[in-house]
Amino acid sequence: MTLLCVPITLHDPELALADAAQARLMGADCVELRIDEYFGMNHAGRPEGEAFDHDPQRDFERQTATIAALVERLPLPCIITCRLASEGGGYDGDEDARVSLLEALCVSHRAAPPRWIDVEFAAYGGSANIRQKVNLCVAHPGQVRQAGTALILSAHDFRARPADLLRRLARMADEPAAGVVKLAYRARSVRENLEALDLAAASPKPMISLCMGEFGLLSRVLAPKFGGYLTFAALRSESATAPGQPTLSELLELYRFKRIGAATRVYGVVGWPLSHSLSPHIHNAGFEAVEHDAVYLPLPLPTAGDEGGFESLKATLLELAHHPRLDFCGCSVTLPHKENLVRLAIEQGWNIDAPSRAIGAANTLVIQRSGEEPVAFSVANTDAPALADELADALSLQGTHAARFAGINVAILGAGGVARAAAWAVAAQGGTPVVYARRAEAARSLADDLRSATGARVVGMPWQDLHKTCCQAIINATPVGMKGGPGAGQSPVDLTTLTACERPLVFDTVYSPRETPLLKQAADLGWPTRGGEGMFVRQAAAQFEAWTSHKAPSALFRQIVAERLGSEGRN
Repeated sequence: MTLLCVPITLHDPELALADAAQARLMGADCVELRIDEYFGMNHAGRPEGEAFDHDPQRDFERQTATIAALVERLPLPCIITCRLASEGGGYDGDEDARVSLLEALCVSHRAAPPRWIDVEFAAYGGSANIRQKVNLCVAHPGQVRQAGTALILSAHDFRARPADLLRRLARMADEPAAGVVKLAYRARSVRENLEALDLAAASPKPMISLCMGEFGLLSRVLAPKFGGYLTFAALRSESATAPGQPTLSELLELYRFKRIGAATRVYGVVGWPLSHSLSPHIHNAGFEAVEHDAVYLPLPLPTAGDEGGFESLKATLLELAHHPRLDFCGCSVTLPHKENLVRLAIEQGWNIDAPSRAIGAANTLVIQRSGEEPVAFSVANTDAPALADELADALSLQGTHAARFAGINVAILGAGGVARAAAWAVAAQGGTPVVYARRAEAARSLADDLRSATGARVVGMPWQDLHKTCCQAIINATPVGMKGGPGAGQSPVDLTTLTACERPLVFDTVYSPRETPLLKQAADLGWPTRGGEGMFVRQAAAQFEAWTSHKAPSALFRQIVAERLGSEGRN
């Protein structure tokens, strides 16, 4: 079983003890006591009111006694870590004093020694004196020692994957005293997590193998699937000890960490940015509701350095799909990659549903697997039918799908994947979509494509003509106003300039925040509004059913979305 460890930075022993008790209550298996900021502080352990006496030995003895007493009182097994500043920690003092502290904790206080001590491989391998002292502290693998403390040999790189990663790991694993080896480095892409996970699965010794940073979550959540020895989770977001470290509640409640095993299927949402996405919340809860052994993760994929992002999407999806142990079974695809997904499907010869082919954009990938190999790929667009149903409800339209928008003009803001889905949904059901884009050629191109695909009337117009629009509904199909996006806190248009419209419905496909600036202005004007959460739930339900073959728990999805968006509003 992969252990779940909460790091606690020691400043005050009583606060550290309280945090350890909270970690145990929430479901942690152990704690890491980070003493690097505490050890070496001259005031540490001194009774209140006692004068500073510049006695290093006396301070050392007090600190050692304080830390040893704390270890004895901790309600969970602990790792003692006095991390060097050179590897991202807070200790830059005397190295002999640091090793003497570890020796004292493991040998002099044998009644309650720490379960593990963490020592950097660079320090351990660079000094025969340190190796000798550390070896006295720990129980060697295969031997019975009174101390009972295991050595974690660790290496960290906060910049990128080390060039000598594999050589370094081999040398660490060859050290006889090492009970556990640990590698942590900053990932520059989601794909770099796969090597870290494979190393843990293949390691001859118990291994902690983690990627740091905004791309490293996959390695932390999937550690149990690949046999990782341990993963770290912060008690609260502000107490994280490494970039990208999730919280304990996120791992246990959102990702259901302790239910992840070798057979767990993996899904996710691919796009950039993803901080606003509620997809992990609803799909993971849905998997639990229908007892589908799976986990759903954010898979961030920016386009920087890859114009349009196609090559990044292609490399990422193909590597995830063909990894033999990952069990990657599909994903949601959001901005800015929806059109790239269709392009990739055409290139690879995958199955493409009719809306995706007509629109030229898709938001869903379904992968069927046989053992370790993917055997069939399908892409679908669930945005378009979800948007059509939401728009029809908002306008109180009846009739068959083929003609329920007959006589309805809909202004669509934007010319990306969501705009294409909206225009197709309206045109395919008898309405007239009028597409407005800041690049007039993009609006015209979208209109030409959909006219060719559907034979329906689709109009492309320059943005500066938006004030002339006369329509029954306005759909914001841009990310402007989306939390965490480039246009956060903004509105794509000033509605007061649309003087030709008479109280049209304003429909914002953005769902986070719940009340976007566009919707707020519309409500202030007395115009009817519809937010994006209903569309989001409908399209997610269709994805869920395609992946799991279970009916989606849509009521649960709506409840979670309402709670999450309501919580954001209160914050």
